[in-house]
Amino acid sequence: DPAFPGRSLSARAPTAGAPSLSGPDPAGRLPARQPDVCPVPVPASFAVPRGLRPPHPIPRRPDWRDRIAALNARVHHDLQIMVYPKDDWVLPRTGPAGEPVYDVAIIGGGQSGLSIAYALRKEHVGNVIILDQSPKGREGPWITYSRMWTLRSPKHLTGPDLGMPSLAPRSWFEAVYGEDGWDELVRWPRLDWQDYLDGYRDVLDLPVVNDARVDAIAEDPAGVRLSVNCDPVTGEPARTVLARRLVLATGIEGMGGWWVPPFVKDKLPPSRWTLCTDSVDSADWAGQRIGLIGAGATGWDRAADLLEQGAASVTMYMRRNEVLYANAFRYLEKAGFLRHYASLPDADKWRWMTSIFRFGQPPTQDGLNRCAAFDSFTLHAGATWADCREVDGEIEIVGSDGSLDRFDHLFIGCGFSMDAHFRPELAPFADQIALWRDVVPEAKAAAGKEWLAEWPYLDTDLTFTERTPGAAPILKKIHCFNYGATMNNAHSGASLSGMRYGMEPLIHGITRALWDADDAAHFRITDAWNEIDTDPAPIRAHIRRAGRTG
Repeated sequence: DPAFPGRSLSARAPTAGAPSLSGPDPAGRLPARQPDVCPVPVPASFAVPRGLRPPHPIPRRPDWRDRIAALNARVHHDLQIMVYPKDDWVLPRTGPAGEPVYDVAIIGGGQSGLSIAYALRKEHVGNVIILDQSPKGREGPWITYSRMWTLRSPKHLTGPDLGMPSLAPRSWFEAVYGEDGWDELVRWPRLDWQDYLDGYRDVLDLPVVNDARVDAIAEDPAGVRLSVNCDPVTGEPARTVLARRLVLATGIEGMGGWWVPPFVKDKLPPSRWTLCTDSVDSADWAGQRIGLIGAGATGWDRAADLLEQGAASVTMYMRRNEVLYANAFRYLEKAGFLRHYASLPDADKWRWMTSIFRFGQPPTQDGLNRCAAFDSFTLHAGATWADCREVDGEIEIVGSDGSLDRFDHLFIGCGFSMDAHFRPELAPFADQIALWRDVVPEAKAAAGKEWLAEWPYLDTDLTFTERTPGAAPILKKIHCFNYGATMNNAHSGASLSGMRYGMEPLIHGITRALWDADDAAHFRITDAWNEIDTDPAPIRAHIRRAGRTG
């Protein structure tokens, strides 16, 4: 089916010592997806990891393709119902050489980028392009580096649908698995979530250009100029895109990048370490002793996948003394907080976010249980890495507690940076992006001690603000909807739970800027309007002019 192409994952036999995935086990995990259940498809050219499929005991309905076709027809009908106002209103622009100019360019074709394009279309801003560096179907983390079994969000989440029931995740799931399947579901399997997003993109016919890496962003008389797929030697772009407004929908690492301890990069060749977020096959490290730093959810999921794919052992270093268990974000999935956080005074935003981030985010229960099932898993609590070196072909790690351990390979799960200097496309004006410590007194007082002080300070339309007014006017044309928006806009830039509300100030800001730029032209058209709405001809014979009698 073109809207939901089949993604075939070949199962791999469990490794010796791994828990059985053929049925429920004592730890209470779900059984594996059975071979006769409809496979989840990928283009044949993709290198599919050899890892086991996440457990998914609910079979697709035999008529799921017909049900999806019916759902897609319902989506198109609903779009027609909601068509008012019906006219496009943004006046077309051309560049200095007559080239077309997009009204909005979006970098990132994952769940946020797709949803933003749909939200703009609802406002009749249709001259939009989405650029994503990945091949079609591999946008975002779900079938690349993610090793979680399910999403951690509640199954009834909404967001990309923007309030239209036929586009809601539940509608897709019920079409594929039936209403009883929905009742049985606990949390979304991540592969199904990618299928939902693929279908969402196709049924809405969203303008995504894949394999399009944006290497440079520059000021242009038209707005912004994007250089796409630049030659590594000459720097010449394969394509140039002009747009009036730009949105960064670049996910959790989109304001900086994944962080690696400097001594690891300085003392070890790249072949000796791997990011937990790299799109790699854990089975390549079968039989090896793995040292892993970072006890976030991605670290736990990668550790579990490594063990399930045959790693001899995994030792996870965790700075905290105890595993996190409380997730304050779950409590705050309330309409009041999600809708109104963005309008709070800065001091209150600072109070809220510093408190929430001190909780941290615990691993998923699945991730923890999967690791706990292996005797070869060790959690080295209360310690991080202080140094490393190669010794006799092994990697020696010096722990912050003075411990010494040796490994065959390292995995890094230390989280991400908020430093725009690490993003090639943002680096030229990174010095001029105002941070919270530049604007908010409470953040300034915490600079150097509190990481959140280093986050970008955004305007109400989620554009960057200048550290020195007038020094980088391009920043007013760039809207931040990656994780860097969290401090100003709640957790909506790279998560599902706040998307519905977090997108409102973004769309309002973009459309307001486009209208303001065209306001004078629209006024001239309106002021000279003479199109007939009511034809007075039938009443002319009945008119008596003022001052006439008889």
